[in-house]
Amino acid sequence: MEITAAQVKDLRDRTGIGMMECKSALQETGGDIENAITVLRKKGYARAKDKMEREAKEGLVGSYIHLNGKLGVLVEVNCESDFVARNEEFQELVKNISLHIAALNPTYVSSEEVPQEVLDEEKEIIRGQFKDSNKPPEIVDKIVEGKIKKYFEEVCLMDQPYVKDDKISVSKHVASFIAKFGENIQVRRFARFELGE
Repeated sequence: MEITAAQVKDLRDRTGIGMMECKSALQETGGDIENAITVLRKKGYARAKDKMEREAKEGLVGSYIHLNGKLGVLVEVNCESDFVARNEEFQELVKNISLHIAALNPTYVSSEEVPQEVLDEEKEIIRGQFKDSNKPPEIVDKIVEGKIKKYFEEVCLMDQPYVKDDKISVSKHVASFIAKFGENIQVRRFARFELGE
């Protein structure tokens, strides 16, 4: 199937990924733009993982105020260069992350931040629910593993389903920007304030 320049441009506009990669993804999917986005995401995410090791010292502190000043969020999102930090799309990403924090109220940035004692306590609670169930220990272990993953999705910002597209996590959303800008992007820290809490 012949892939047109217009199709390639449309895909590039939608993903921010290079023309040759867009053309290749369209050829791979027979011109299906939605499937091509999935292909690029997979490849982009793989590329993004390589960049996640690099140091990110630039960036922005973003804020979001809601409910007539009754709820506020501050978030620090880092990137590698001032050039990316000044980019409108990066600024929009920071704003949307602060909005997400306001809406979903995470406790930690990532699962690595959850203290071991909190994790142990959570596992103990889950195991306690199956104490009298006669389930084999290996089955209980699998259940605990699944419930801990669910727990991370509730309390860890990067594991939560992204508020504007719950089919992807916040980390996958951030990874799409890493692929787009070719720089490491990290949510460093956040604070959420609610009046009276």
